[in-house]
Amino acid sequence: AIAFVHSGKLGRVRMAKAWAYLAWVQTLAVQPDGQPPAGVNYDLWLGPAPLRPFNPNRFHFNFRWYWDYAGGFMSDWGVHLMDMAILGMKAGAPKSVMSVGGAYAYPGAAMQTPDTQSALFDYGDFSIAWEHSTGIGIGPYSGRDHGVAFIGEYGTLVVDRGQWMVTPETKNGVARTEAVAVTKSNDNGLNKHAANFIDCIKDRSKTPNCSIEDAANTAVVCQMGNIAYRTGGKVQWDAQKNRFDVAAANALITPTYRAPWKLPKV
Repeated sequence: AIAFVHSGKLGRVRMAKAWAYLAWVQTLAVQPDGQPPAGVNYDLWLGPAPLRPFNPNRFHFNFRWYWDYAGGFMSDWGVHLMDMAILGMKAGAPKSVMSVGGAYAYPGAAMQTPDTQSALFDYGDFSIAWEHSTGIGIGPYSGRDHGVAFIGEYGTLVVDRGQWMVTPETKNGVARTEAVAVTKSNDNGLNKHAANFIDCIKDRSKTPNCSIEDAANTAVVCQMGNIAYRTGGKVQWDAQKNRFDVAAANALITPTYRAPWKLPKV
């Protein structure tokens, strides 16, 4: 699918859009603080995160919905799907980011991160969009609860974890690119990535299919979406300085470490 995008058959791709509609995620009811499970060193589990009373909502699996430990769906699912969008667009860091969202699905739920969110990453001559919502499993994308669409002047390619297809644009009744019917993968991508990683450990001359630099870029872009959401406006990014144009956004780049934990200096 990515090779098709890179082939130029879609023409100039103006936008890539990634989405995740997660029906399996239900509301998170507020729970009182309590005691950590037996055998859990809670202080060590927190690490550099702020010291707070133990709350079952902040423990496994739901810790990912709290800013102290994670970034919600924007970073949890975003790294998987934005990775495909960024790879297809050969994108680095965006020029600017804006994001909106909130507790639209489950008002009053215990989670801090938004259950519904949209983010727009402007690269100057194209954009990448992200959206997610919980409690909805079909969504507006032909029954695909997750995926990435590359929207080009000649056609649109849609890909997810198991299949891809191309729908051509037409001009005077003539298709502007070839149509590709739904093409399913015969491989397990997760297993192939794991095998590649193990091969790289065994043979240090090999490199991972996804480089450290590419993975880091995707993670950073997703965090940019969250920072734009948390600061409530559009933020500009200076790729040379690795800084935003807004002080409140810069303050969220590196969290405050709880003593005696320190961020290692390399």
